[in-house]
Parts: sequence; structure tokens; C-alpha cells
Amino acid sequence: MRLHVCAVGRLRRGPERDLYDDYATRLDRTGRALGLGPLTLHEVEDRKGGGPAAEAALLARVLPEGAAVCALDERGKTLSSPDFAAMLARWRDEGWGAAAFVIGGADGIAPELVARADVTLSLGRMVWPHMLVRVMLAEQLYRAAAILAGSPYHRA
Repeated sequence: MRLHVCAVGRLRRGPERDLYDDYATRLDRTGRALGLGPLTLHEVEDRKGGGPAAEAALLARVLPEGAAVCALDERGKTLSSPDFAAMLARWRDEGWGAAAFVIGGADGIAPELVARADVTLSLGRMVWPHMLVRVMLAEQLYRAAAILAGSPYHRA
């Protein structure tokens, strides 16, 4: 199952990009044998300042057709890392060819795009910068692959 991060804004060079790339590489190595990956980043920018509605239209264009869609939203449900891994494994085993994780801009994701999602997840009750959310998501995707592979990376 191919994995896609569909996000508003561009992740420039720097520590966040380095961390994202590191976790994406780890995921690609670990997930390949599990049928997970590669991880592809799709970035969109609303240069006209149309807000969440305009961003949603741009995000909808980069969502892979037929993918399971997960919207990251502070009002979503929280999952433990093992439960997140189980969700990915279930999607893979149900025959989804791709999973897309949607990260909105500074004002979040438009309600109509959240409603289209198969699941809405929160990374906790705190609000995180959308650039940092990419890193946190990439780490959780790698952690999920490590859990499914039986790797000692996840020690819970």
C-alpha cells in the first residue's frame, strides 16, 4: 500500500525537512517487506490566500484516486501507536492500494474535506505547527511499520 502525505505549504531545508526525510527513508526500508510504502510527499500552496476552502480544492487534486483518506485534525480521534499500526495493516489487508494523510494549513482543513475522510485523527489535544506535524506523522508511520515488523524500535 503506497503512502502519501498531502500537505499545505512547502517544507523547506532545515531540521524539520531533515527529520522528515530520515523517517521517510526508514519507513521505506522497513515497510517494503510489509507491503507499506514508499512514502510520497505532495505539497500544495494557495498563493491567493483563499483559506481552508481553497486549500481543500488543491489538496483534493493531489489525493490519489481510490486511496483511504486520513485527515489530521485536532478534533479527530486519538489512537495509540499500536492501534495506528493496526489501522494501516487493516487497510493494507483490505486491499487499499494507497493511503493518503491530509495535513491542512495554519487554519486547519476545510470541513468538506474532513467529511470526505475515511478517518479523522488527532495527534493529541495540543495544536501543532503544520510543518512539525509532517515530521510527527512520518515518525508514526515508521513506528507503525516497526511495530508490524516486530522491531524493538517501539518499546511500549
